[in-house]
Amino acid sequence: MEPVHAADPGAAFSMVGLFLQADWVVKAVMLGLALASIASWAVILSKSALYARARREMRSFDRVFASGEPLPAIYQRLGDGPRHGLGALFAAAMEEWNGSHAENAANPTGLAARLRIVLDTTIAAESERLDRSLALLATVGSAAPFIGLFGTVWGIMNAFTAIAGQKSTSLSVVAPGIAEALFATALGLLAAIPAVIAYNLLSGDAGRLIGRLEAFADRVAVQLSRQLDTRGVT
Repeated sequence: MEPVHAADPGAAFSMVGLFLQADWVVKAVMLGLALASIASWAVILSKSALYARARREMRSFDRVFASGEPLPAIYQRLGDGPRHGLGALFAAAMEEWNGSHAENAANPTGLAARLRIVLDTTIAAESERLDRSLALLATVGSAAPFIGLFGTVWGIMNAFTAIAGQKSTSLSVVAPGIAEALFATALGLLAAIPAVIAYNLLSGDAGRLIGRLEAFADRVAVQLSRQLDTRGVT
């Protein structure tokens, strides 16, 4: 451990000073926790933006679907661009519907079963997209305090080693090790607390969005089933 210079004691106990004077184990813990915190915030910001955009797209498409416009016209408006959310569900159902009729395979029972499979598969893909990276927040939230605690224990060991080496219990001897130990604890909490809060909030948002997907899938299946009954296809 590098000695604390009396000329500038305040600098030695700044965050940068605590990091620089720590040994390589505690430095590794601090760097790992800092990177985990940065990664958590990246996930938090990206997922918040994704869920906000998904809610807007769902509201917009739901209004179009509820307008009474013919389903083929709505499908044509989707175009060939990327599809997510309700649009992806609707497009998958219409493609199965159109394919079945094109191949004269519109048996009501078989078509209903295929539509349900297509809708369930699309919901699973959309759910995976919405849930992706949330596990990182759960991992950081549960592991960061223990990693910080490891750095704390190691820093305290350094403090006791300094006491034994210099045969002194003065504050100047034990303070650096104790300070770096507490700094590691603080970094662990700094990484864990936002990750836990964000995971709970974002997983709730994801669950609500997935619930809307499932409800919309049922509405699409009902609409297509009505059309099938109206046509009297057998």
